[in-house]
Amino acid sequence: MRNLHALVLGATGATGKEIINLLLNDDAYSKVSIFVRRKPNIEHNKLMVYEVDFSKLSNYQDLINGDVLFSALGTTRKEAGGLKQQYLVDYTYQYEFAKMASDNGVNNYSLVSSTGANEKSFFFYPKIKGNLEESVKKLKFKKIQIFQPPMLIRQPELMRSSEKTGIKFLEGLNTIGLIKSQKPLLVSTLARKMVIESKMEKRGHLEIYKPKDII
Repeated sequence: MRNLHALVLGATGATGKEIINLLLNDDAYSKVSIFVRRKPNIEHNKLMVYEVDFSKLSNYQDLINGDVLFSALGTTRKEAGGLKQQYLVDYTYQYEFAKMASDNGVNNYSLVSSTGANEKSFFFYPKIKGNLEESVKKLKFKKIQIFQPPMLIRQPELMRSSEKTGIKFLEGLNTIGLIKSQKPLLVSTLARKMVIESKMEKRGHLEIYKPKDII
């Protein structure tokens, strides 16, 4: 038993929910703190829930202490209400939280990014993911693990129609041997890999997991 304390951003999202379930049932983790806008319908003796205003994260800096930060926050332009609002969630809030965690001495950082993340991309989504990756690499964490999954298969109740169409299309291409590296991935598979890797002995300061590494 390692008595680890996990911090989780995006705990109510598809990947975040899976991470929480795994952490609460993992003997290596004795405490799990989540930072959310609205309290989820879950209780556990290891779970601490903090309802926060993400536009005022500095008010909660003293709470951002632990061993491992799992960052799985994310949204879409439609859900956020525009590109500016999406940027706030996908970059600003995650970076500000990670910076505070780093400054407070949190050692390990585990980030859900995306395949194709590239700060020089002409496309908005991979560009902001790439910007976040490059920004957090400069922080003072002892270990940084960046996961770049392909399209994710979320829980059925969370799946959007566009996602279902995209997944069917990619799976169809996979059956004829095309773009196997982009085969859609279950969020539970991603979460399991993140939790397992968070407990591994340090192999290097920075580790980047491509789709093939996650599967």
